Amino acid sequence: MTPKNLKHYLEAWDLSDPQPLAETATSRVYAVLSGGARVVLKLLKPIGVEDEKNGAAALRWFNGQGAVHLLRDDDQAHLLEYADGENLTALVERGEDEKATAIIGDVLNQLHAASGDLPPGELTPLRVRFRSLFKQAQADSRNGSDSIYVRAARVAEELLAQPREVRVLHGDIHHYNIRHSQRGWLAYDPKGLIGERIYDAANTLCNPGGLPELVRNEARLLKNAAILAERMGCDFSRLLAFVYSYACLNASWYMEGGQYQDHSLGVARLVEPHLR
Repeated sequence: MTPKNLKHYLEAWDLSDPQPLAETATSRVYAVLSGGARVVLKLLKPIGVEDEKNGAAALRWFNGQGAVHLLRDDDQAHLLEYADGENLTALVERGEDEKATAIIGDVLNQLHAASGDLPPGELTPLRVRFRSLFKQAQADSRNGSDSIYVRAARVAEELLAQPREVRVLHGDIHHYNIRHSQRGWLAYDPKGLIGERIYDAANTLCNPGGLPELVRNEARLLKNAAILAERMGCDFSRLLAFVYSYACLNASWYMEGGQYQDHSLGVARLVEPHLR
């Protein structure tokens, strides 16, 4: 049986032939036909409305530059360009890890070159994004622990105090969120942040998450960080600092849910000896 809200959008937006693609914590995703073209309909769950609103704001800003086009949206649904090719994880699995990293750098350059009158007000500042790390660090400090969260919070504070090249950010760039299309490699599912552009490269070096032995290889991490730094024209040491602080931020999100996230902390521990 067709869900009620799916039926509503099929009629309201003149769509047809819904084919389920995915279901996430925040949305149900369908491939649909619109005027004979295959596009994506994302129906938002209540938990995803606020998060996806920021993502829609970012997509409007990118306007198809390095990202899928946002074709139509309201508070409950998004209609998106369909990038139906493989994602970058497929390249990594074929042994083209460095090529995939270079593509990510190129996509980020496109996203960060997007411009307009004013950045949309719905975007989340990076300092707000890092709240969970600062909260965990404060708790550890009160307990007298100079934990990795405390050390990462100090690094994050230094980065956020003097931001460089502030841009509208995707906020969740990794190998699964970049797919090939007729227009080339395109990012999708942004979080919609604003802050220093190097942050957008940090999550990449903690991924692909399904290949932990590859990701937690120190030589591989440093090599790919160098590729991204060169591709993006950014400071290598500053990129490593963002990777370190982001990895601990990611682990702190799991801590809030009562889980220990060894994968991200493993990446952070690889990076820490290389910080200035």
